[in-house]
Amino acid sequence: MAGRVQHYRSELRKRRGEWEPYLKANSGLPGPRANLELVEAVGEEADADLLWRLSASSDEFLALCGTAGLGRLAADDPDAVLGWLKQLAADPRWRVREGVAIALQRMGRGNMPALIAEMEAWSKGDHFVQRAAAAALCEPPLLKKPEEVRRVLLVLDHITRSMAATHERKHDDYRVLRQAMGYCWSVAGAANPAAGRPLLEKWLRSTDPDIAWIMRSNLGKARMAALGKAWLVKWKKAPATRSRAAAAARKPAAIRGR
Repeated sequence: MAGRVQHYRSELRKRRGEWEPYLKANSGLPGPRANLELVEAVGEEADADLLWRLSASSDEFLALCGTAGLGRLAADDPDAVLGWLKQLAADPRWRVREGVAIALQRMGRGNMPALIAEMEAWSKGDHFVQRAAAAALCEPPLLKKPEEVRRVLLVLDHITRSMAATHERKHDDYRVLRQAMGYCWSVAGAANPAAGRPLLEKWLRSTDPDIAWIMRSNLGKARMAALGKAWLVKWKKAPATRSRAAAAARKPAAIRGR
């Protein structure tokens, strides 16, 4: 990947800022995977004005490039950058929302405590903002210090609690958050098993059908082996705690049959 990023950085330098036709031609879209190496190259080479302009583009790939690249500016102008990223976290285009997570993770590589503090605040926002917070924090290379992972686990705990408390579950924002939480717990739990086990166990006992789906989905991730074979076997064999009647009554129509 590093070689491809360097290739694209070189190509962008040759174009002296006249990038948009080149970006669109090499976006990888339409297709299953956007050209993330090119996205990273833009984040390294573009000046601040271009990143802001691209982030507001109506073209999905250009907006992805600009949004992801704004993470480079977060250290110098955090209030402006984070405020705009928070708005983009609810963008209807899922690749732009991924760009928000990429930008936040770049901020975390430079200052993880600052990212955690900001995401603790975001975890109290709406479902799209909560999804951005969880996705940003649950990136394995960022989760190296046990105390920081403990704080990340508490963010997930707060988000899960808020999901269990809401009755508004039929909209895309809840569905998107639910999907993200289906892997985030396993990332943070594997990074600090001692802190993760008690919180995971609490939510594995939940009778809420959506929370049960989230936790069972996390149990299926290979990284959960870090929590111990015996522990994992125990919880995989544990019977579901929700009744069929409760599941039918509370499961959102939009996600039945998943």
